[in-house]
Amino acid sequence: MVDATALLADLTAESDQLDALVSALPPEDWARDTPAAGWTVAHQIAHLAWTDHVAGLAATDPDAFYASVLSAPDPARLVDDGAESFLTPPAALLARWRDGRTALAAALAATPAGEKLPWYGTRMSPASMATARLMETWAHGEDVADALGVTRAPTARLRHVAHLGFRTLGHGFAAHGRPVPTDPVRVELTAPAGDEVWAFGPAAATDRLTGPALDFCLLVTQRRHRADLSLAATGPVADEWLDVAQAFAGPPGAGRAAEARP
Repeated sequence: MVDATALLADLTAESDQLDALVSALPPEDWARDTPAAGWTVAHQIAHLAWTDHVAGLAATDPDAFYASVLSAPDPARLVDDGAESFLTPPAALLARWRDGRTALAAALAATPAGEKLPWYGTRMSPASMATARLMETWAHGEDVADALGVTRAPTARLRHVAHLGFRTLGHGFAAHGRPVPTDPVRVELTAPAGDEVWAFGPAAATDRLTGPALDFCLLVTQRRHRADLSLAATGPVADEWLDVAQAFAGPPGAGRAAEARP
């Protein structure tokens, strides 16, 4: 069983870490480009604020959530338009993000564990919604850190991201229009502290994926190309997974190009 209180505390901690990274930035740094094409630091925070807002609607007013989906002028631009609609001067954007994530955490805490919340193309438990928000906060935080030239130390909170990445194996294949494999994959990841291994999937599985938990999380959030990560795949399913892994909902992401090498 998921400890909802601990999960929401980790979501808060992940948000606070990113908040500390951007709260003292001068306005010109909010305008810095990030690795996501066309998105500045401000876009990254606006996206998180917008997504927290619509997740809050899903948790408290499903009709309003569905109305927001149906009213989208261009579904293909839903994410970009959502971020742009929340763009405001940095101080106001930061305040809106803080208020929204606090309200969402309270709404998820008040939602019964067995209830399914509407989402884009699926329905999610409050625990799954909190995990997805933590994953996105961490991933977009990586984009911000890259833009600022900051290297963030990975934390044990990545276990949530890694677990979500494992659970969405089938989604990655389906999103890329490929048959969902039936053979299981064993995943064994070295935790950030180096003192334990996070294991998912049957121990006897022939297909296996091993490496640092940080690298796996960067892969499933499409923040790094497989060529730039220390992940070892054994078996055809595990190897193909490295090309299509996607922990986030929606159509396949563009991913990141491999780093140029001399």
